[in-house]
Amino acid sequence: MARFELKLPKMGESVAEATITSWLKEVGDTVELDEAVLEIATDKVDSEVPSEEEGILVEKLFKVNDVVQVGQVVAIIETSSNTPNKNLEIETESTQNVDYQDTVSIDKVVETIVKAREVLEPVVSTDDRFYSPLVRNIAKEEGVSQEELDALKGTGKDGRVTKNDILDYVANRGNLKLDASIKEVQPAQTPPKAEAVVQADVPQERVVEAKVNNEKVVEVVSSEKEATKTLLTNSGDEIIEMTRMGKIISHHMMESINTSAHVQSFIEADVTNVWKWRAKVKDAFAKREGENLTFTPIFMEVIAKALRDYPLMNISLEGDKIIKKKHINLGMAAALPDGNLIVPVIKNADQLNLVGMTKQVNDLANRARTNKLKPDEIQGGTYTVTNVGSFGSIMGTPIINQPQVGILALGAIRKMPAVIETPEGDFIGIRYKMILSHSYDHRVVNGALGGMFVKAVKDYLEAWDMKREI
Repeated sequence: MARFELKLPKMGESVAEATITSWLKEVGDTVELDEAVLEIATDKVDSEVPSEEEGILVEKLFKVNDVVQVGQVVAIIETSSNTPNKNLEIETESTQNVDYQDTVSIDKVVETIVKAREVLEPVVSTDDRFYSPLVRNIAKEEGVSQEELDALKGTGKDGRVTKNDILDYVANRGNLKLDASIKEVQPAQTPPKAEAVVQADVPQERVVEAKVNNEKVVEVVSSEKEATKTLLTNSGDEIIEMTRMGKIISHHMMESINTSAHVQSFIEADVTNVWKWRAKVKDAFAKREGENLTFTPIFMEVIAKALRDYPLMNISLEGDKIIKKKHINLGMAAALPDGNLIVPVIKNADQLNLVGMTKQVNDLANRARTNKLKPDEIQGGTYTVTNVGSFGSIMGTPIINQPQVGILALGAIRKMPAVIETPEGDFIGIRYKMILSHSYDHRVVNGALGGMFVKAVKDYLEAWDMKREI
């Protein structure tokens, strides 16, 4: 017997610790090679920690919500070359349960299965569903097709298919039917549950009755993790516990309000030239670069220029010390499918041309939506930009992302009547305009600096060269 120490892996240069959010294995459980043992969180990015050895989990050195330093041992796994092959045992049991209705020999059945596995296309992860190496290996060994696996309802995080899910499916394969209309694998006959009176769209493991303000409530706890709870009152109200990310964001926002003296400046920018220029070049840009040219990289380029002009906006405050940042790292607030926000960071934004900026913006936004950001990619921001106009808002009063001292909200672009000054006189015309909302920390940024910075952004946008080539 040998003992393998499972350590918290290095997740990025600036990441020194992580919080354990859940244990996927219990003491005594068998752990396969590359199988996830626990889940961790660094700020807003969730990750799994897989095992580099197979064996038996004999000791867990930390509890859920404990903070662990990179390199610390989190669990002990006892390894042995004699570890039984559970997959083989389950396959044998499944084979024994098959009720053959004809006289075909076992050898011919095995031969048919082997041939089917040889021609079966390998299972791959998609943008919508991720399959761990262990799950893909089991699918290959058991002859589970991509269609079957995509239709299998997972009990893991975000509906992920776990080892137990696919092994249960393989063991009960003959008794399952595929309902293509809902894309889930369900038992042919499911007996009614005693808890069916509780109307909650979550896996039911434990139902607890309690009273809140003298009103009867029913608590439903998820079977995968005891972190998401729904309370149903007898008046029909629903009480939902905040998610882990929601709690982090709430704490971060309150910390910022209690730390910084928030002040706002608003300015209206005429972006007609930007609008027309983008409309003129976007198709050719997409054909040449394979990227969609949105307004966001244009705005980010302009803001990076303004920060270079006003470096005292690119600072942080620690106690009574001002830290003037060498690099301009722009945070880009991105909305997630669950309604939460995450802020990936474009490093050295002032050194990127528009093509490079567009590729960075699109890549970070796409991976933010699919929860594939690395911990380092949400760290080290020196100034933040948020696009409230994407939700139809014309302006906002954003909260500063600590320890930064400023954040700029981009309002919706609208057609507006405007006075146009020319050498021949003034006249009314239709222009594309937007409102820029600048929140800044009045402890270190006075009104003059805050106002001049946002005006510099406006001036760059209004002076946009219509003849610019990419």
